[in-house]
Amino acid sequence: MDVYTLTGKSGTGKSFHAMNLCRKYNIEAIIDDGLFIYKNTVVEGVSAKRASTKIGAVKTAMFLNDEIRDKVSAAIKKKKPASILVLGTSEGMANKIIERLGLPSLEEDSLRRIHIEDITTQEERDTAREQRDRMGKHVIPAPALQLKRSFAGYFMDPLRFFRGKDQGAAAERTVVRPTYSYMGEYIIDEKVITDIVTCVAEVMPAIGRVVYIVQESSPEAYELAVSIKMRRGWPIWEAAQMFQERLASAVEEMTAFNVSKVDVEVRGIN
Repeated sequence: MDVYTLTGKSGTGKSFHAMNLCRKYNIEAIIDDGLFIYKNTVVEGVSAKRASTKIGAVKTAMFLNDEIRDKVSAAIKKKKPASILVLGTSEGMANKIIERLGLPSLEEDSLRRIHIEDITTQEERDTAREQRDRMGKHVIPAPALQLKRSFAGYFMDPLRFFRGKDQGAAAERTVVRPTYSYMGEYIIDEKVITDIVTCVAEVMPAIGRVVYIVQESSPEAYELAVSIKMRRGWPIWEAAQMFQERLASAVEEMTAFNVSKVDVEVRGIN
């Protein structure tokens, strides 16, 4: 396995530029902030960006939790990437991560040790730093769809960069705002969900009224059960399915929850 490192101060754009390095050197996997990403898919790990404090984020990024470390190490052995890129704020941190995960060590003068200053301009690093410090934005080198389960309850913005025909498909990164960068708590009252359900039902002529709503939430998923009455003259199955799809989409868009299930029960006809 060929091991590369990308090091630089926090907030200088390492995660943003990691995918460019992977394309340039045909690197198959990335270790970034506690995640093992293989071929643009999050395989294992817990993101440091979910930590509630900066100290907790550092501990997670360095795999100081043995259980998480063992899972990530096992996942790497299972996938057997030919090459892997390890991100860190310093060479010492990168070395520690390599050691913790049991990856092949690098010589100090290795050409595979890359610094963020080698691949970015001062202006690019200043821009990245401003995005981090003023807006609390962090980039994860993986598609938003891959991160929905890990970041339920977080607002995520996909960043897509399309390349020419000879360079392959589009690459996607995701912007998240970690817990420790928020100015306060993010809480959604159950009544908000009730209002969303009611609003979705009201704009659909096939739905008569909402009978009851049952909500179940967890850090990773959100489940919703809704009982409705239909209006006479509408196809029940098709209308209920459309309501289900629109409701799931509306809740995810307005709350950032990862909606894992929406059950719709038709109680009767008005």
